[in-house]
Amino acid sequence: MGTTIFSVMSALAAESGAVNLGQGFPDFACDSKLVDQVTRAMQEGLNQYPPMPGAGPLREAVSQKIQALYGHHYDPQSEITVTAGATQAILTILLAVVHPGDEVIVLEPCYDSYVPNIEMAGGMVIRIPLTPGTFRPDFDKIQSAINSKTRAILINSPHNPSGMVWRHEDMLRLQEILEPTQVLLISDEVYEHMVYAPLQHHSASSYPGLSSRAFVVSSFGKTYHVTGWKVGTVAAPAALTSEFRKVHQFNVFTVNTPVQHALARYMEDPSPYLELPQFYQRKRDLFREGLAKTKFKMLPGEGTYFQCVDISELSVPEKNLGESKFCQWLTKEIGVAAIPMSAFYGNGFDQNVIRFCFAKQDQTLHAALTRLSTL
Repeated sequence: MGTTIFSVMSALAAESGAVNLGQGFPDFACDSKLVDQVTRAMQEGLNQYPPMPGAGPLREAVSQKIQALYGHHYDPQSEITVTAGATQAILTILLAVVHPGDEVIVLEPCYDSYVPNIEMAGGMVIRIPLTPGTFRPDFDKIQSAINSKTRAILINSPHNPSGMVWRHEDMLRLQEILEPTQVLLISDEVYEHMVYAPLQHHSASSYPGLSSRAFVVSSFGKTYHVTGWKVGTVAAPAALTSEFRKVHQFNVFTVNTPVQHALARYMEDPSPYLELPQFYQRKRDLFREGLAKTKFKMLPGEGTYFQCVDISELSVPEKNLGESKFCQWLTKEIGVAAIPMSAFYGNGFDQNVIRFCFAKQDQTLHAALTRLSTL
């Protein structure tokens, strides 16, 4: 296993005194009411182990939220599990259902934990490229990759790193392809509340032919600006959840108690996640307005808190740097850290595209844009 690109670029940003728009985390505080709820839970003595699948009130709150937003009921006792973040959730899913030699389809570019997780479970990674430029799924290629060895397919919408959002017709097409198979679906939906008008998020839980075979992964860290708390959830049919929990009990067992109770209480008011698209869309628009004054060519920003740009029209001292070296140069010489898209491909496919994170204070974004305007 190598070192992740996020560790490399964040270290370089710190060393160079650069504005870090590389790694995907906010540089602003979460709601103080949420912190108060954690304190309250601690003071009430909720500091010992909760049940292995998660605190009951939180699983109940998650069930109600999914029912309200996506129209599917998951039993909080047997179909929802609280996890130590989405990354642990995905690894646990793969360890639970993938046997040595099983094939798992991933759509590249993809979040950098997917492939190592599959390999740690003994699976064979089958890489299917998303369409360069648009990052739309190529369903003909997906269908042709499915065979008797295919155990699962891992999808991600809104998509990290591109920000692409799957449409309703995409979900229907996937449902059609999987219908005659036994292939499981792992749906990474951690950016579910960061989809920008006029689009909307289409959860796998909304489609009967998908929800019946799917593990749906979500993240409180992304939704409530608390990435360091590392709390997520997995919703899946009871039979799949049973297999998931067999692994979960031995690689994490459970997640810290006071935060679970705090989140359950905080979720009584849905407005924080319902208003999140507007919150981040304003930041996206601010950042895109600044980028429009540069020679960066912006790709569509449909969802997530990432903005991808094409760097091919930029004039830099050294020609043909490629994405990775360009990001290093940008960090050291311009003082803004970004992530090369090539880092999300197994073969390092370079298409002159890099990724910025705009989940930052306005002053951070303005500082970065001032530096980028020198290009």
